[in-house]
Amino acid sequence: MDLISGLGFPGALPDWTNLNVLHRNTLAPRAHFYSYASEDAALSFDRYQSEYLSLNGTWKFHYDQSPFEAPIWETANTTSWNDIEVPGMWQRQGYGYPHYTNIDYPFPVTPPNVSYVNPTGSYWREFEIPEDWDEDQQIRLRFEGVDGAFHVWVNGEEVGYSQGSRNSHEFDITDYFTPGEANTLAARVYQWSDGSYIEDQDQWWLSGIFRDVYLIPFPRSSIVDYQVNTYVDDTFSSGTVRLNTTIQGDPGNTTVKLLSPTGDTLDEWTGASSAIYEHTLAGQDFHLWSAETPTLYTLLVTFNGRTISQRIGLRRVEIVGSNFHVNGKPITIYGVNRHEHNALSGRTVPYANMRADLIRMKRSNINTIRTSHQPPHPDFFDVADELGFYVISEADLECHGFGKVEETDEKAAEWTSDNPEWEDAYIDRAHALVERFKNHASVIIWSLGNECFYGRNLDAMTTWIRQRDPSRIIHYEPDRNATSVDMYSQMYKSPTSVREWVGNHTDKPFILCEYAHAMGNGPGGLKEYIELFRSEPLVQGGLVWEWSNHGLLKKEGDLEYYAYGGDFGDEPNDADFIMDGLTLSDHTPMPSLIEYAKAIQPITVVLSEDGHQMVVTNHYDFLDVNWLDASWHIIQDGQDPTSPRPLDLGSIPAGEQRTLALPTGNSTLSGEAWVTVEFALKNDTIWAEKGHIIAWDQLHVNAPAPAANRTARAAS
Repeated sequence: MDLISGLGFPGALPDWTNLNVLHRNTLAPRAHFYSYASEDAALSFDRYQSEYLSLNGTWKFHYDQSPFEAPIWETANTTSWNDIEVPGMWQRQGYGYPHYTNIDYPFPVTPPNVSYVNPTGSYWREFEIPEDWDEDQQIRLRFEGVDGAFHVWVNGEEVGYSQGSRNSHEFDITDYFTPGEANTLAARVYQWSDGSYIEDQDQWWLSGIFRDVYLIPFPRSSIVDYQVNTYVDDTFSSGTVRLNTTIQGDPGNTTVKLLSPTGDTLDEWTGASSAIYEHTLAGQDFHLWSAETPTLYTLLVTFNGRTISQRIGLRRVEIVGSNFHVNGKPITIYGVNRHEHNALSGRTVPYANMRADLIRMKRSNINTIRTSHQPPHPDFFDVADELGFYVISEADLECHGFGKVEETDEKAAEWTSDNPEWEDAYIDRAHALVERFKNHASVIIWSLGNECFYGRNLDAMTTWIRQRDPSRIIHYEPDRNATSVDMYSQMYKSPTSVREWVGNHTDKPFILCEYAHAMGNGPGGLKEYIELFRSEPLVQGGLVWEWSNHGLLKKEGDLEYYAYGGDFGDEPNDADFIMDGLTLSDHTPMPSLIEYAKAIQPITVVLSEDGHQMVVTNHYDFLDVNWLDASWHIIQDGQDPTSPRPLDLGSIPAGEQRTLALPTGNSTLSGEAWVTVEFALKNDTIWAEKGHIIAWDQLHVNAPAPAANRTARAAS
């Protein structure tokens, strides 16, 4: 039955403006995974070799200014509709217009009510179930991201409703399709919903089915969820892998294989599906995961003819005293905030672009990414695990706009964050976040959201997350006194003010979740901030705002340019405040990224106080400098640089330093001279080739003679 014919106008409250309806007929949030017909296929980690049918591609599309003007499926003539590409944002395909605000809501602020003038996109396509899929299976329809809320129909029957733009949504459509025939799938997407009030992030307002859509068959008896936990002992010499599976249907036996980082079988176990698998690794089989050493094992889990593959990392995250530790050490975050952005397609980001971004971050010495301010595509976490990043994984939650309609944060919080009527909506965001990404080693911190003020619903999120996943720590910047979360967090404070803060708040660690705003020719003061991070034990780093400009490519005749707020006639807007990245809108590095990479380089070399030696400091948390090749050469005024020569530093463990003789060799220094010391990759990695320079410094070893002396020598 169609939504409109069922509700009438406006006789009943639509789901998209009903705070009591977050979802209809959706399946419970779960870990993100694919299942395969064989172990070999599972080891490909290629979803196209899994039991999977992509529904990406060309759909039919109809655009209206209100849900009540949208076509009724029973009478719609979709052959006359236009084509649209899925995934994609409809504003980037000729419908409506992009709208940029930093804080303001671009619609009337009357939560949870939503105007009936609400741009709506109707999507339609046909699909057939593959012939080789067993008919006695549950068929699930999964959307990885729909902005903002939507209803779904299969063969004209309403299946359900969901909201939460950057979260996944899954429906059981087993009873709605006909095997062996063409079936129809339709979705009606509403630009605004009551959920939009808590999705007020500093980014473009864009709409549509913007991530993958696909079908996945689950046998009637199958694994529908699983959780992998790793436990590292107090000596950090052994670790235990623990796997718990959730089964639907009849129980049976589960087979688990644990593979080493090189693919060798370390353990094989068969047991009841209700049993918990456990295996301890020690000795040569034991390797810790960190951002510096991202060593991954593989679990193969087989039940009822289907195999799931999951890469896992052994690591321990905890609060120790007033610091957070990874693998027994307080780490320093050298991070960046990353929105999902593509200049052509908005928040629809191709895998290759995402991976290229993370490789560039890795090559720039960045070790931490905050997923500001919502969950990214699930593929992001696989790459973060593999390349080696710490991830602050943030819920799809922000309601900054209430600060524009109230005089105080406390009053602003009363709209949603401190309003008990919104508690379920807030916990729903935490639930979706944690369940989807709980099995990733890279995720060390859950973040409740961004700029939602502070209130009871944030406390409720913290309580829920602690009960569900005590293995990670929790962050939320507006909890300024860290009442319920595990760390203090602030934005854009000067090094001096941060030192004052930690001097008066010594009970918990501190990070700058945003600093060094990179707009224009910024960021500034990087040297001072990094000195702060490396000198104050309670200050455990920070994350630059932000990775990339958000310009959208716009064409006007023969002119092409990267547009910002107001360039599409969008009002109100915050103009070019969206252009604040370390990279340009096409993700070309800015000089600021080169400066940041230099400022946070993990090895520094300075002259000793007497000027006759050099001091090499290893700022890594875990690695010895001997994993790199060190070299030196001399640059002198008026001469060609000398050829690089190897520099034997021996071992300098993480966090330590050595004082060494200046490596000038037999060189005769005349005039102004500098010794350049470089540290480069000794071997190829998956993110850079051998020879890539990680760190470098120049030491001023011979200053030019004063001008008067030079003149006297010339006269003589």
